[in-house]
Amino acid sequence: MSISLNKAAVTFAKGLIKDGKIKNDEGHWGQHNPGAKEENAFLQKHEIDEYAQWHLGEDKSQNEDNKGRYKFPYGDFKTVHRDGLIAAKERAAQQGYHDIEKAADELLQALEKKAA
Repeated sequence: MSISLNKAAVTFAKGLIKDGKIKNDEGHWGQHNPGAKEENAFLQKHEIDEYAQWHLGEDKSQNEDNKGRYKFPYGDFKTVHRDGLIAAKERAAQQGYHDIEKAADELLQALEKKAA
């Protein structure tokens, strides 16, 4: 599985952070990460391209209409979560996706600066 950086998601996240659509939370991403039920509800009202914007990674070996194509979520379909960026950064580092790790770190720094 080869996952690449989803540059459109990075641009989208930067815009959300700039607009103050952030949660400077300090918890476990598992508490805020949308589950399958929330993902499916989002997809009933939105296109897959909008879903993709909430994920920093993209597995291009998967079909474009498949949720499984999109990896490293960072938000709850409304706001960028600090703990979501931390989780994405850590997972990307563990799995050797350094471009995703770097993007998550840059977004995390931008979020923390905005929240200060």
